[in-house]
Amino acid sequence: MSDSPGRHADPAVDPAVDPAVDPAVDPARKETFAEEFRDAISPRSLLLGIGTGLLCLGFLLSYVGAFHTPTPHHVPIAVVAPAQTSAQLVDGLNGIDGTPLKATAVENESIARRQLERAEVSAVLVVDASGTQDRLLVASGGGATLASAVERVINAAEDQQHRTVAVTDVVPHQAGDETGAVGFYVAISAVLAGYLFAATLGMARGARPATFRRTLWRLGATVPYAGFVGLGAAVIADPVLGALTGHFGAIWGIVTLLTLAAATVTMAFQVLFGFLGVAATILVFVIVGNPSAGGAYPYRMLPSFWATIGPWIPNGAGVDALRRTVYFGGVETTDRLLVIAAWAVAGAILAIAASYRRHRRTDAA
Repeated sequence: MSDSPGRHADPAVDPAVDPAVDPAVDPARKETFAEEFRDAISPRSLLLGIGTGLLCLGFLLSYVGAFHTPTPHHVPIAVVAPAQTSAQLVDGLNGIDGTPLKATAVENESIARRQLERAEVSAVLVVDASGTQDRLLVASGGGATLASAVERVINAAEDQQHRTVAVTDVVPHQAGDETGAVGFYVAISAVLAGYLFAATLGMARGARPATFRRTLWRLGATVPYAGFVGLGAAVIADPVLGALTGHFGAIWGIVTLLTLAAATVTMAFQVLFGFLGVAATILVFVIVGNPSAGGAYPYRMLPSFWATIGPWIPNGAGVDALRRTVYFGGVETTDRLLVIAAWAVAGAILAIAASYRRHRRTDAA
Protein backbone atom coordinates (compact mmCIF):
# COMPACT_ATOMS: atom_id res chain seq x y z
CA MET A 1 0.00 0.00 0.00
CA SER A 2 1.46 3.37 -0.99
CA ASP A 3 2.07 6.19 1.51
CA SER A 4 -0.50 8.94 1.67
CA PRO A 5 0.73 12.57 1.39
CA GLY A 6 0.30 13.10 5.13
CA ARG A 7 2.47 10.14 6.15
CA HIS A 8 6.24 9.94 6.64
CA ALA A 9 8.14 9.10 3.48
CA ASP A 10 10.11 5.89 3.69
CA PRO A 11 13.70 6.46 2.53
CA ALA A 12 13.73 2.90 1.29
CA VAL A 13 11.09 3.69 -1.34
CA ASP A 14 11.15 7.49 -1.60
CA PRO A 15 13.79 8.63 -4.14
CA ALA A 16 13.71 12.17 -2.64
CA VAL A 17 15.71 10.96 0.35
CA ASP A 18 17.34 7.91 -1.12
CA PRO A 19 21.17 8.24 -0.84
CA ALA A 20 21.48 6.34 -4.07
CA VAL A 21 19.41 9.00 -5.82
CA ASP A 22 20.68 12.07 -3.89
CA PRO A 23 24.45 11.79 -3.34
CA ALA A 24 24.46 15.05 -1.29
CA VAL A 25 23.14 13.17 1.74
CA ASP A 26 25.38 10.20 1.29
CA PRO A 27 27.73 10.11 4.31
CA ALA A 28 30.25 8.12 2.33
CA ARG A 29 30.48 10.75 -0.38
CA LYS A 30 33.73 12.82 -0.35
CA GLU A 31 33.62 16.56 -0.91
CA THR A 32 35.60 18.00 -3.76
CA PHE A 33 38.55 20.30 -3.04
CA ALA A 34 36.56 23.32 -4.21
CA GLU A 35 33.68 22.45 -1.88
CA GLU A 36 36.02 21.95 1.08
CA PHE A 37 37.78 25.27 0.34
CA ARG A 38 34.50 27.19 0.11
CA ASP A 39 33.29 25.60 3.34
CA ALA A 40 36.53 26.33 5.26
CA ILE A 41 37.32 29.75 3.83
CA SER A 42 34.38 31.88 2.82
CA PRO A 43 34.91 34.99 0.66
CA ARG A 44 34.28 37.12 3.74
CA SER A 45 36.92 35.25 5.74
CA LEU A 46 39.35 35.56 2.88
CA LEU A 47 38.85 39.31 2.68
CA LEU A 48 39.32 39.63 6.44
CA GLY A 49 42.53 37.63 6.22
CA ILE A 50 43.85 39.82 3.43
CA GLY A 51 42.91 42.92 5.40
CA THR A 52 44.72 41.65 8.48
CA GLY A 53 47.81 40.92 6.41
CA LEU A 54 47.72 44.40 4.93
CA LEU A 55 47.50 45.92 8.42
CA CYS A 56 50.58 43.94 9.46
CA LEU A 57 52.46 45.04 6.35
CA GLY A 58 51.41 48.61 7.05
CA PHE A 59 52.81 48.23 10.55
CA LEU A 60 56.13 47.09 9.09
CA LEU A 61 56.20 49.85 6.47
CA SER A 62 55.41 52.59 8.99
CA TYR A 63 57.88 51.54 11.69
CA VAL A 64 60.76 50.71 9.36
CA GLY A 65 60.04 53.81 7.28
CA ALA A 66 60.18 56.02 10.36
CA PHE A 67 63.17 54.43 12.10
CA HIS A 68 65.49 52.88 9.51
CA THR A 69 67.63 56.00 8.94
CA PRO A 70 67.21 58.44 11.86
CA THR A 71 69.10 61.62 10.98
CA PRO A 72 68.78 65.18 12.28
CA HIS A 73 66.94 67.65 10.04
CA HIS A 74 67.08 71.42 10.61
CA VAL A 75 67.58 71.06 14.35
CA PRO A 76 67.36 74.58 15.83
CA ILE A 77 70.48 75.61 17.76
CA ALA A 78 71.61 78.94 19.16
CA VAL A 79 75.16 80.17 18.54
CA VAL A 80 76.91 82.55 20.91
CA ALA A 81 80.11 83.81 19.28
CA PRO A 82 82.14 87.02 18.84
CA ALA A 83 80.45 89.46 16.48
CA GLN A 84 83.28 89.34 13.94
CA THR A 85 82.98 85.54 13.47
CA SER A 86 79.34 84.87 14.35
CA ALA A 87 77.84 85.25 10.87
CA GLN A 88 80.51 83.13 9.24
CA LEU A 89 80.12 80.40 11.86
CA VAL A 90 76.33 80.34 11.53
CA ASP A 91 76.59 80.11 7.73
CA GLY A 92 79.07 77.26 8.05
CA LEU A 93 76.83 75.26 10.37
CA ASN A 94 73.78 75.84 8.17
CA GLY A 95 75.77 74.77 5.13
CA ILE A 96 76.65 71.30 6.43
CA ASP A 97 75.64 68.59 3.94
CA GLY A 98 72.13 67.37 4.59
CA THR A 99 71.28 70.53 6.60
CA PRO A 100 71.16 68.77 9.98
CA LEU A 101 71.25 72.10 11.83
CA LYS A 102 69.38 75.38 11.71
CA ALA A 103 71.73 77.73 13.53
CA THR A 104 70.83 81.24 14.67
CA ALA A 105 73.14 83.82 16.24
CA VAL A 106 72.13 84.86 19.75
CA GLU A 107 73.42 87.90 21.62
CA ASN A 108 74.60 86.21 24.79
CA GLU A 109 74.65 82.92 26.66
CA SER A 110 71.93 83.94 29.10
CA ILE A 111 69.39 84.44 26.30
CA ALA A 112 70.50 81.25 24.56
CA ARG A 113 70.25 79.19 27.75
CA ARG A 114 66.74 80.52 28.37
CA GLN A 115 65.73 79.44 24.86
CA LEU A 116 67.13 75.97 25.54
CA GLU A 117 65.25 75.67 28.84
CA ARG A 118 62.02 76.62 27.04
CA ALA A 119 62.59 74.06 24.25
CA GLU A 120 62.84 76.85 21.67
CA VAL A 121 66.21 75.45 20.56
CA SER A 122 67.71 71.98 20.98
CA ALA A 123 71.28 73.07 21.76
CA VAL A 124 73.51 76.07 22.32
CA LEU A 125 77.04 76.43 20.99
CA VAL A 126 79.14 78.88 22.99
CA VAL A 127 82.38 79.81 21.20
CA ASP A 128 85.46 80.70 23.26
CA ALA A 129 87.17 83.62 21.52
CA SER A 130 90.34 83.28 23.58
CA GLY A 131 90.90 79.53 23.23
CA THR A 132 90.19 76.46 21.11
CA GLN A 133 87.65 74.67 23.32
CA ASP A 134 84.03 75.66 22.90
CA ARG A 135 80.99 74.59 24.93
CA LEU A 136 77.86 72.80 23.75
CA LEU A 137 74.77 73.01 25.93
CA VAL A 138 72.14 70.34 25.28
CA ALA A 139 68.77 69.28 26.74
CA SER A 140 68.55 65.50 26.78
CA GLY A 141 65.15 65.81 28.45
CA GLY A 142 63.83 66.77 25.03
CA GLY A 143 65.24 63.60 23.49
CA ALA A 144 68.51 61.84 24.23
CA THR A 145 68.95 60.66 20.64
CA LEU A 146 68.54 64.20 19.34
CA ALA A 147 71.07 65.59 21.83
CA SER A 148 73.55 62.89 20.83
CA ALA A 149 73.00 63.55 17.13
CA VAL A 150 73.63 67.29 17.55
CA GLU A 151 76.75 66.53 19.56
CA ARG A 152 78.11 64.33 16.74
CA VAL A 153 77.45 67.00 14.12
CA ILE A 154 79.09 69.74 16.20
CA ASN A 155 82.10 67.54 17.01
CA ALA A 156 82.66 66.86 13.32
CA ALA A 157 82.41 70.58 12.50
CA GLU A 158 84.77 71.50 15.35
CA ASP A 159 87.32 68.90 14.23
CA GLN A 160 87.53 70.56 10.83
CA GLN A 161 88.43 73.82 12.56
CA HIS A 162 90.92 72.08 14.87
CA ARG A 163 88.78 72.90 17.88
CA THR A 164 87.21 70.82 20.64
CA VAL A 165 83.90 71.04 22.42
CA ALA A 166 82.82 70.27 26.00
CA VAL A 167 79.21 69.14 26.43
CA THR A 168 76.94 70.20 29.30
CA ASP A 169 73.44 68.77 29.74
CA VAL A 170 71.37 71.72 30.93
CA VAL A 171 68.04 69.82 30.99
CA PRO A 172 69.02 66.24 31.92
CA HIS A 173 66.68 63.29 32.33
CA GLN A 174 65.29 62.53 35.73
CA ALA A 175 67.05 59.70 37.57
CA GLY A 176 64.18 57.31 36.87
CA ASP A 177 64.02 58.22 33.18
CA GLU A 178 67.57 57.59 32.02
CA THR A 179 66.66 56.84 28.40
CA GLY A 180 63.97 59.54 28.18
CA ALA A 181 61.42 56.97 27.02
CA VAL A 182 59.10 56.95 30.04
CA GLY A 183 56.88 59.72 28.66
CA PHE A 184 56.45 57.75 25.44
CA TYR A 185 55.46 54.57 27.27
CA VAL A 186 53.02 56.45 29.49
CA ALA A 187 51.34 58.08 26.49
CA ILE A 188 51.16 54.88 24.46
CA SER A 189 49.75 52.97 27.44
CA ALA A 190 47.01 55.59 27.75
CA VAL A 191 46.08 55.27 24.08
CA LEU A 192 46.13 51.48 24.37
CA ALA A 193 43.86 51.60 27.41
CA GLY A 194 41.39 53.79 25.56
CA TYR A 195 40.92 51.78 22.41
CA LEU A 196 41.01 48.42 24.22
CA PHE A 197 38.20 49.61 26.51
CA ALA A 198 36.04 50.53 23.53
CA ALA A 199 36.95 47.31 21.71
CA THR A 200 36.08 45.22 24.78
CA LEU A 201 32.66 46.85 25.08
CA GLY A 202 32.16 46.15 21.39
CA MET A 203 33.00 42.46 21.79
CA ALA A 204 30.76 42.10 24.86
CA ARG A 205 27.71 44.02 23.62
CA GLY A 206 28.18 44.39 19.88
CA ALA A 207 30.40 46.76 17.93
CA ARG A 208 27.43 48.98 17.14
CA PRO A 209 25.30 49.81 20.22
CA ALA A 210 21.80 48.33 19.95
CA THR A 211 20.12 51.67 20.69
CA PHE A 212 21.03 55.33 20.54
CA ARG A 213 20.81 55.58 24.33
CA ARG A 214 23.38 52.80 24.67
CA THR A 215 25.77 54.84 22.57
CA LEU A 216 25.44 57.66 25.08
CA TRP A 217 25.95 55.24 27.97
CA ARG A 218 29.12 53.85 26.40
CA LEU A 219 30.53 57.30 25.84
CA GLY A 220 29.62 58.28 29.38
CA ALA A 221 31.41 55.21 30.74
CA THR A 222 34.68 56.38 29.17
CA VAL A 223 34.89 59.36 31.55
CA PRO A 224 35.30 57.54 34.89
CA TYR A 225 37.33 54.83 33.17
CA ALA A 226 39.76 57.38 31.72
CA GLY A 227 40.06 59.07 35.10
CA PHE A 228 40.88 55.73 36.71
CA VAL A 229 43.56 54.96 34.10
CA GLY A 230 45.01 58.45 34.48
CA LEU A 231 45.22 58.08 38.25
CA GLY A 232 46.83 54.65 37.95
CA ALA A 233 49.41 55.90 35.46
CA ALA A 234 50.33 58.86 37.67
CA VAL A 235 50.71 56.58 40.70
CA ILE A 236 52.93 54.14 38.80
CA ALA A 237 55.09 56.80 37.12
CA ASP A 238 55.60 58.96 40.21
CA PRO A 239 55.45 57.44 43.71
CA VAL A 240 55.70 53.76 42.76
CA LEU A 241 58.57 53.78 40.24
CA GLY A 242 59.87 57.32 40.61
CA ALA A 243 60.24 57.57 36.83
CA LEU A 244 58.57 60.98 36.32
CA THR A 245 58.46 62.79 39.63
CA GLY A 246 57.00 66.08 40.78
CA HIS A 247 54.13 66.28 38.28
CA PHE A 248 51.51 63.88 39.63
CA GLY A 249 48.44 65.98 38.81
CA ALA A 250 49.65 66.91 35.33
CA ILE A 251 50.39 63.30 34.41
CA TRP A 252 46.96 62.27 35.71
CA GLY A 253 45.26 64.88 33.55
CA ILE A 254 47.24 64.21 30.38
CA VAL A 255 46.75 60.43 30.58
CA THR A 256 43.03 60.87 31.29
CA LEU A 257 42.63 63.04 28.21
CA LEU A 258 44.63 60.65 26.04
CA THR A 259 42.54 57.68 27.17
CA LEU A 260 39.34 59.57 26.45
CA ALA A 261 40.50 60.49 22.96
CA ALA A 262 41.42 56.94 22.02
CA ALA A 263 38.19 55.53 23.47
CA THR A 264 35.79 57.98 21.81
CA VAL A 265 37.50 57.74 18.42
CA THR A 266 37.37 53.94 18.59
CA MET A 267 33.67 54.06 19.43
CA ALA A 268 33.06 56.38 16.50
CA PHE A 269 34.86 53.98 14.17
CA GLN A 270 32.81 51.07 15.54
CA VAL A 271 29.52 52.86 14.95
CA LEU A 272 30.62 53.72 11.41
CA PHE A 273 32.31 50.46 10.40
CA GLY A 274 31.07 47.83 12.84
CA PHE A 275 33.67 45.28 13.96
CA LEU A 276 36.08 46.70 11.37
CA GLY A 277 36.22 49.86 13.47
CA VAL A 278 38.96 48.33 15.62
CA ALA A 279 41.06 47.85 12.48
CA ALA A 280 40.63 51.54 11.68
CA THR A 281 41.71 52.38 15.22
CA ILE A 282 44.83 50.23 14.90
CA LEU A 283 45.66 51.98 11.64
CA VAL A 284 45.43 55.45 13.18
CA PHE A 285 46.87 54.94 16.66
CA VAL A 286 49.28 52.01 16.24
CA ILE A 287 50.47 51.90 12.64
CA VAL A 288 50.64 55.66 12.09
CA GLY A 289 50.48 57.15 15.57
CA ASN A 290 53.17 55.23 17.45
CA PRO A 291 56.17 55.66 15.11
CA SER A 292 55.34 59.33 14.60
CA ALA A 293 54.97 60.04 18.32
CA GLY A 294 58.56 61.17 18.80
CA GLY A 295 59.28 58.49 21.38
CA ALA A 296 62.21 56.53 20.02
CA TYR A 297 63.35 59.52 17.96
CA PRO A 298 62.15 63.13 18.30
CA TYR A 299 60.48 64.79 15.33
CA ARG A 300 63.71 66.36 14.09
CA MET A 301 65.11 62.84 13.63
CA LEU A 302 62.17 61.44 11.66
CA PRO A 303 61.44 61.54 7.92
CA SER A 304 59.22 64.43 6.90
CA PHE A 305 55.94 62.45 6.66
CA TRP A 306 56.10 61.18 10.25
CA ALA A 307 57.56 64.43 11.59
CA THR A 308 54.68 66.39 10.02
CA ILE A 309 51.75 64.27 11.19
CA GLY A 310 53.16 63.31 14.60
CA PRO A 311 52.18 66.45 16.53
CA TRP A 312 48.59 66.22 15.23
CA ILE A 313 47.88 62.68 16.46
CA PRO A 314 47.09 62.08 20.17
CA ASN A 315 50.12 59.79 20.58
CA GLY A 316 52.62 62.46 19.56
CA ALA A 317 50.77 65.32 21.22
CA GLY A 318 50.69 63.31 24.45
CA VAL A 319 54.40 62.47 24.40
CA ASP A 320 55.28 66.11 23.74
CA ALA A 321 52.91 67.32 26.45
CA LEU A 322 54.48 65.01 29.02
CA ARG A 323 58.04 66.01 28.06
CA ARG A 324 57.27 69.70 28.16
CA THR A 325 55.51 69.31 31.51
CA VAL A 326 58.28 67.32 33.16
CA TYR A 327 61.37 68.93 31.62
CA PHE A 328 60.48 72.37 30.23
CA GLY A 329 58.16 73.93 32.79
CA GLY A 330 55.00 73.22 30.81
CA VAL A 331 55.90 75.63 28.00
CA GLU A 332 53.37 75.37 25.13
CA THR A 333 51.77 72.30 26.70
CA THR A 334 48.31 73.82 26.19
CA ASP A 335 48.64 73.56 22.40
CA ARG A 336 49.33 69.81 22.69
CA LEU A 337 46.42 69.29 25.08
CA LEU A 338 44.08 71.08 22.68
CA VAL A 339 45.04 68.62 19.94
CA ILE A 340 44.19 65.67 22.18
CA ALA A 341 40.96 67.30 23.36
CA ALA A 342 39.92 67.96 19.76
CA TRP A 343 40.24 64.24 18.97
CA ALA A 344 38.23 63.32 22.08
CA VAL A 345 35.43 65.75 21.28
CA ALA A 346 35.40 64.89 17.57
CA GLY A 347 35.22 61.17 18.39
CA ALA A 348 32.28 61.69 20.74
CA ILE A 349 30.39 63.94 18.31
CA LEU A 350 30.95 61.57 15.39
CA ALA A 351 29.85 58.55 17.45
CA ILE A 352 26.68 60.34 18.58
CA ALA A 353 25.83 61.68 15.13
CA ALA A 354 26.45 58.38 13.33
CA SER A 355 24.51 56.40 15.92
CA TYR A 356 21.58 58.82 15.88
CA ARG A 357 21.37 58.72 12.10
CA ARG A 358 21.64 54.94 12.00
CA HIS A 359 18.92 54.29 14.57
CA ARG A 360 16.65 56.97 13.14
CA ARG A 361 16.92 55.27 9.74
CA THR A 362 16.25 51.87 11.34
CA ASP A 363 13.18 53.16 13.21
CA ALA A 364 11.82 54.74 10.04
CA ALA A 365 12.13 51.42 8.19
